[in-house]
Amino acid sequence: MTLRTPVMNVMVSAARKAARHLARDFGEVEQLQVSKKGPADFVTEADQKAERILFEELSKARPGYGFLMEEHGVHEGADKTHRWIIDPLDGTTNFVHGLPQFAISIALERDGQLVAGLIFDPIKNELFMAEKGQGAWLDDRRLRVSSRRDLSMALISTGVPFAGRPDHDRFLKELTAIMPQIAGIRRFGAAALDLAYLAAGRYDGFWERNLNAWDIAAGIVLIREAGGMVADLDNGPNVLESGNILAANQDLMPQLTKIFANCA
Repeated sequence: MTLRTPVMNVMVSAARKAARHLARDFGEVEQLQVSKKGPADFVTEADQKAERILFEELSKARPGYGFLMEEHGVHEGADKTHRWIIDPLDGTTNFVHGLPQFAISIALERDGQLVAGLIFDPIKNELFMAEKGQGAWLDDRRLRVSSRRDLSMALISTGVPFAGRPDHDRFLKELTAIMPQIAGIRRFGAAALDLAYLAAGRYDGFWERNLNAWDIAAGIVLIREAGGMVADLDNGPNVLESGNILAANQDLMPQLTKIFANCA
């Protein structure tokens, strides 16, 4: 995106400012005060600080826009047509264990439609961006989903349910159904980056259940603008609300849809 729009410039600036603090805190991860928010769900000082920075920077640049945030929930704005959807640290468990696989995710919703998405990996310094009708980009390189048509050659990413999450048995059933038909499965523990990688053609497909809107909103924009498809795993009307997501290129999507439909 060599010529960034004003709204994307705002998103990039906010993400980079928050990322500087995340990267510094990641370097001192053993000294961070970590509290438990729920089973296997950690919240750190870094997480809270990054969200505050994003909220302040985006509010300053676009006064009145609403927010949906991981840590602080819904913040109603005077402008009812626009809403930021923010995950300040996707991959928190990786972060607190010293694993360099996490990202900042920012999406913009206009009149209920996702119109812009940004996913920034501060450790690898990879900035994934997309706006509706403008394509998807990694820095200044245009992104396209992979062109693989043969499922047996496909690399698929997913998330594995952990303590406190439902659907363990269902996941095992889906895993059993898909494993013999593909080249491999990856589970890296940061759904936003999984979706960004799919948009970049690094993965060929992705599925996971019970995600939150802030986990997937920016990734949905990236994948669609990179020529990919996103749907609800159970054929529901709104994947952002259900959090049950299936994504792939246009050739593999029908094949994957059929596999998961047979697991119902």
